[in-house]
Amino acid sequence: MNIGEKIISELKKEVSPTEYTRYLKRLIYDTKKSRSDIAYFSAPNLIVAKWVNTKYKQTLAHLFEINTGVKPEIYIQTQIQNETSSQSTQNQIIPAKVNQKGSLLNPSLTFESFIVGGSNQFAYTASKSVAEKPGQLYNPLFLYGGVGLGKTHLLQAIGNHQSALGKKIIYTTLEMFMNAFTSHLRSQTMDRFREKYRQCDVLLIDDIQFLSRKEQTQEEFFHTFNELYSANKQIVITSDRQPNKIAGLVDRLRSRFEWGLLADIQPPELETKIEIIKKKCELDGIKLDNDIINFIATNMGDNIREIEGTIIKLNALSTMLNQTITLDFAQNAIKDQLKEKKENISIDDIVQIVSKELNIKPSDIKSKKRTQNIVNARRIVIYLARNLTPNSMPQIAVYFGMKDHTAISHAMRKINEIIDQDENFKVILEELSNKINTKES
Repeated sequence: MNIGEKIISELKKEVSPTEYTRYLKRLIYDTKKSRSDIAYFSAPNLIVAKWVNTKYKQTLAHLFEINTGVKPEIYIQTQIQNETSSQSTQNQIIPAKVNQKGSLLNPSLTFESFIVGGSNQFAYTASKSVAEKPGQLYNPLFLYGGVGLGKTHLLQAIGNHQSALGKKIIYTTLEMFMNAFTSHLRSQTMDRFREKYRQCDVLLIDDIQFLSRKEQTQEEFFHTFNELYSANKQIVITSDRQPNKIAGLVDRLRSRFEWGLLADIQPPELETKIEIIKKKCELDGIKLDNDIINFIATNMGDNIREIEGTIIKLNALSTMLNQTITLDFAQNAIKDQLKEKKENISIDDIVQIVSKELNIKPSDIKSKKRTQNIVNARRIVIYLARNLTPNSMPQIAVYFGMKDHTAISHAMRKINEIIDQDENFKVILEELSNKINTKES
């Protein structure tokens, strides 16, 4: 196994199996062109190259530094078939320059590029306050929430703000912190490790929940925390859950995490997701019509990183195929992702959410009652079940105890007529779709 393969193997531990299989597993380390200060990887196509370049270039560089002591520039190469040229292939190299200060900060993750809504207002305000007065107001700041909701963005926004003021910033994931700790422990160079992590102005730690049951690492982090806190240095931590819900965390660390301020980030409202997509398109120079933006916001769930990846994918595909991004193009491009989401949604899920939002009993929606509000709710459930689940019309008819699928077909036609005539009703359906797609698993 060469060093590039080792780095990819280590990164595998930090990503989802799907992302590893689709993207990282397909990278090939170029041993001939790479040097200690430059690492070349080959990707099979532009989509994989752009995805890795956007999401993992800095992580790759950091892992090289941990393993070799040198942080290289990362280059992702693609072999693109040029049908209009006499040459069979040409190299397109996408440079992936990393922060030379070694903090792994992404300069695009700032407070200005963060979209604020009701779901994240408190966390945003707290983060901005910490960035402006580190070590004074909320120390530590503990940000928690689900995957892809913006915790890392706020974490890095704090780092970028302080870095611009000349402060020494360390941003790292807990996984990288543990790997570095283990590496220095084995090589008996713990003095270097402690000097790095205890002599910074701001320490930013992502995904602290992975500290669970890591007793030796907890001990080291406890002392690092104390050193920084005593020196009035700012500590910002993210997690997918509150400190008191992290199993296997020693009490003294849990209590320290709660010394400062706990700020949660909730799944974004539909309006916030739409604004996030528009901002992403603006920053990347991607043109998407409103109907495509609404489709993505409504159907892609609440994971902002996944949504951003979808936008990158659409843009890459349209460039490679030389096609304009239309609604049909977008729907076809992400149909596999939507299929996976549909398989995780049941009609019962839809009934529960619709009944709660419309203040109607679930049993009434499934009953034979014909009052207008119940009929409308039932039609909405049928429409959403047809669009958000893999169930066929006969299967939905069985669920409601109807004779056959013709009643379902009639309900679908009626809902489509209302959608065409009533824009407000269309918005209500989009809101309900959003809530169903972002339901907790």
